[in-house]
Amino acid sequence: MKTFGRFVIVVALLFGTGWFLHARERNEIIPPHTPLAVFPTHLDGWSGTDVPIDKGTADVLGPGDFLLRDYENQDTDEPPVYLFIAYFPSQRTGDTMHSPQNCLPGAGWQPVERQTVTLQFGNAPPFPTNKYVIQKGLSRQIVLYWYLAQGHAIASEYRAKIHLVLDAIRTNRSDGALIRLSTPTLPGESSEVAMQRLQAFAGLAVPQLDAFIPK
Repeated sequence: MKTFGRFVIVVALLFGTGWFLHARERNEIIPPHTPLAVFPTHLDGWSGTDVPIDKGTADVLGPGDFLLRDYENQDTDEPPVYLFIAYFPSQRTGDTMHSPQNCLPGAGWQPVERQTVTLQFGNAPPFPTNKYVIQKGLSRQIVLYWYLAQGHAIASEYRAKIHLVLDAIRTNRSDGALIRLSTPTLPGESSEVAMQRLQAFAGLAVPQLDAFIPK
């Protein structure tokens, strides 16, 4: 029953969001933003390499600005950190953000652990993120992801939909972003060590987001 109730809530939110945004489409404000292509390639010892997004994935994502980049720490032999940013200038009907909960299993990755964790960097306010341990065969990765829109950092997909509607009422904007960080775990490496690697990189990358995701 809990699963069915959650499904009903999601469907209602999706239909309500789509109807509301479509009704306000003519008055929608599309804020200017800096293209993600110029997101820093070098972050204090980390060097990034862009990864092309295949056409099938691009078609699923829909209109927007996307960045997929592998960052390697030039000072260590640790595994890379994968950064994915999806920014949607408008989330009208059919163009809303897709949850990694759906995308990862479709790519063959299965979640084995899931929890919500809080991150904080410097003097910035703490914010919630989704933490997943995913597995494909013998390979494992740690994944962090959250939604970011108009200054709100949100872990819950349901709350992100609610904020989308409220922000559209308040500002006539429906833009938003999905931020995802992931890293492989080495054989014998604990999830805690991999998580420390993600947090170290996030501490460099997250403060850069203000220049690319409009508040």
